[in-house]
Amino acid sequence: MIDVRPFASLGAFKNDWLDAKHHFSFGSYRDPGRGGFGRLLVWNDDRIAAKRGFEPHPHKEMEIITYVRTGAITHKDSLGNEGRTEAGDVQVMHAGTGITHAEYNLEDEPTTLFQIWILPDRTATAPGWAARKFPRDKGLSVLASGRPQDEGGEALNLNADAAVIAGTLKSGETATIALAPGRAAYLVAATGALTVNGTPVNTRDGVAVSEERELSITATADAEIVLVDVAA
Repeated sequence: MIDVRPFASLGAFKNDWLDAKHHFSFGSYRDPGRGGFGRLLVWNDDRIAAKRGFEPHPHKEMEIITYVRTGAITHKDSLGNEGRTEAGDVQVMHAGTGITHAEYNLEDEPTTLFQIWILPDRTATAPGWAARKFPRDKGLSVLASGRPQDEGGEALNLNADAAVIAGTLKSGETATIALAPGRAAYLVAATGALTVNGTPVNTRDGVAVSEERELSITATADAEIVLVDVAA
């Protein structure tokens, strides 16, 4: 089943520095039909004003992935980690037994990003943080994963049986992704437009995929795609 969730239908929050869209219930936005998707609990589409950001706050028992679309985000946490993640790159924070972090846009322009939270299936683990650069022009790549088949690869580790896959497709190009039995996927075209198993998808729409064994993703305009593969 391919369930397209139009961008205009997403939850919303806006103040003087943050313009956020919520694919799933988050904060003051509550939709009983969008409480999460398997172990995927949060997918926020954030625009953060220049020189602003999220002040220090705590988390526990969550895998938090930040995919930067434009600009850059600077991370600081209670473990002493600090780093700047630029557009097209990804960072993973393991909240584990507890961590306090801040995420700042220290740039002179707004930063846009996807913030993705996945419920871990390995709990009581040590908190941590890592970031890595990934190519944007070589099709779809696994950026972060806790799936057994990705162990030992270049992807950042997740304490969850899930994978974050992203990359770009030129107009007319097709990528095929297999989904094992009992798996589901959620994907967003950060830019451009797609068809997913023949179903049209516009920029920043959400696509919930269940009970499908294979995804055929075709760019109908040059597209940047982010996909999460999770247990259904």
